[in-house]
Amino acid sequence: MQQYFKIGKLAAAFGMQGELVLEHSLGKKTQLDGLEAIFLEEKKDTFLPYFIVSAKVKSKNEIYILLDGIKTREEARLLIKKEVWLNENDFKKFAAGASPISLLGFMIINNEYELGEVVEVIEQPHQLLCTILIDHKEALIPVHEEFLKKLDKENKKLYVSLPDGLLDIYKDNHE
Repeated sequence: MQQYFKIGKLAAAFGMQGELVLEHSLGKKTQLDGLEAIFLEEKKDTFLPYFIVSAKVKSKNEIYILLDGIKTREEARLLIKKEVWLNENDFKKFAAGASPISLLGFMIINNEYELGEVVEVIEQPHQLLCTILIDHKEALIPVHEEFLKKLDKENKKLYVSLPDGLLDIYKDNHE
């Protein structure tokens, strides 16, 4: 099964020809050279490709993008606020290795116990929050220097030591 990684969202319509502003967290300026399509999640785990006609850099974390089939400002406005996803191969190609978003797909290990795979990275002013699934519920794991023990990029593992009780609200208590 193809894996997808969220890179940002369509933030605004631009101009009258259907261009959009893509806000991304790839960690570097890019105009997505060679990328054929982005994906929008129509419903849970159902991703539709939107083919790129043109893309150009607006700023470090924004791109002007024109998608095939979107020809007017009104059509573009229907896509505003939609989250943008890339397939795994494209994500690896375009995400900066040092950017927080590069932690997507890493396994978080708390004191030698595997908690779960990072499915979303949320950047906060003083820390990162990594979203994982615990007992089918989203759990936010704070990642900052106090808790971070080791980052193993080669094996895609993030070792942390979280305070006792932090994860209790996410666990089903069937004991």
